[in-house]
Amino acid sequence: MALRNALPGGSAASRHAPETVAEVDLDRLLGTWLEVARLPNLEADGFGRCSVNVSATYAKRPDGRIGVQTISYNANAGMRRTEVNGRVLPADAGGSKLVLTFFNLIRGDLWVIGLDPNYRWALMGTPSRRRLWLIARTPRLDPIEYDRAMAIAAAQGYDAARVKPTPQGVAA
Repeated sequence: MALRNALPGGSAASRHAPETVAEVDLDRLLGTWLEVARLPNLEADGFGRCSVNVSATYAKRPDGRIGVQTISYNANAGMRRTEVNGRVLPADAGGSKLVLTFFNLIRGDLWVIGLDPNYRWALMGTPSRRRLWLIARTPRLDPIEYDRAMAIAAAQGYDAARVKPTPQGVAA
């Protein structure tokens, strides 16, 4: 194994910013998406949390901007519901680099690095590669599509081996 691959961030793909898809039709992004899988992260998996039934709904606001409502349930706390509302702004002309803002305080970059041509699924991650989400219009993806999305993630330098499925349809 080459030394550069043994060190964090040492792969060739991770030396450069991830590549985004060429264009995202933001109107086709509207609607409800279900989280199929994610890289574990503090908000969803830390402090004893086990986020399930995670969804994000993108909708046009009266001011013409796009709002996002994320809903999740903590399976380790009696299915306690968490809802967070924010807004999404495109950060590039193609719409593949997005800026999410929550509570007018928390801001994050979210890049679309993979997208089904029919908008059945999208692969979104942060430029740092610390966070990655596979979202879809359905609770699960066909295994071939799932593997395709994970191959895109790995090629972009994300740790696809650490991605975990997000349980959907978990009863209270």
